[in-house]
Amino acid sequence: MKKETPIEKSEIKAFLGPGSQFEGKLLFDEIVRLDGTFRGEITSRDTLIAGKTADLQAEVNVGTLILSGRFKGNIKATHRVELRAPANVEGSIETPVLVVEEGVILNSTLVMKGEGLPAAEAEKKGALFVRK
Repeated sequence: MKKETPIEKSEIKAFLGPGSQFEGKLLFDEIVRLDGTFRGEITSRDTLIAGKTADLQAEVNVGTLILSGRFKGNIKATHRVELRAPANVEGSIETPVLVVEEGVILNSTLVMKGEGLPAAEAEKKGALFVRK
């Protein structure tokens, strides 16, 4: 059985560092990390990592979103959304799996499938997980 590598250790193809600002449309095929300010649209089938210093006001449509910073807008993720402390989210989220760490501020509407499933099935089909 192959052990999965944590996403942060995977190869990141693009990086917007703290203090950077970008406005527009971002399209990508591989993992991208944002730690600066972004305004606009983000589209990918892969993973977007938004660090603690990230400030996003965007329409996001990605495979996976891992968010630790500030977000205002709409999120659509085909695989999962992970909200890590100290994330602050305002807007809507549509995803089959949502993981929320303790300490996250979440003021959002949420649409997901797979409610009421046993824990093992929930991870496969859709679930909300809260981590301390």
